Amino acid sequence: MSTDHTDPKWKHDGIRVIRADQLDTNTPQTPGMNRAAAIDFARAGAQKLWAGTVHIHANAKTGAHHHGALESVIYVVKGKARMRWGEKLEFTAEAGPGDFIFVPPYVPHQEINALADQPLECVLVRSDGQATAVNLDIEPVEKPETVLWIDPLHKG
Repeated sequence: MSTDHTDPKWKHDGIRVIRADQLDTNTPQTPGMNRAAAIDFARAGAQKLWAGTVHIHANAKTGAHHHGALESVIYVVKGKARMRWGEKLEFTAEAGPGDFIFVPPYVPHQEINALADQPLECVLVRSDGQATAVNLDIEPVEKPETVLWIDPLHKG
């Protein structure tokens, strides 16, 4: 990679700004949510990540799904996210604005907008330049167990 400041390569192979009105909804979808890609291989040449937005309408939920071998990070911008996960979606946790959610590879999960009167808006980042969504047919348990995660570095 050249460090020559006059190298014209940087003009087109350097920083990219993807405007909010330029997001691409032609990405794998899961019923109950709208995903839109901002950064991926096709649009920005990203080799190791995918980033975009997720919008879930008030009082709505997605279908159960996982993202294969990819790791996902969800950042809650607005609203309240209720996540369910597990083989029967038997576990649950909630996150609000400013909170991050980590979803490991192959974990069956469902996103739920926990608020009846406003949309849930999130930013999503995945560990590969291609989007993967595997929709699942899961009969969830009636009453999931609430899980409070304790950061191993901040137990006290």
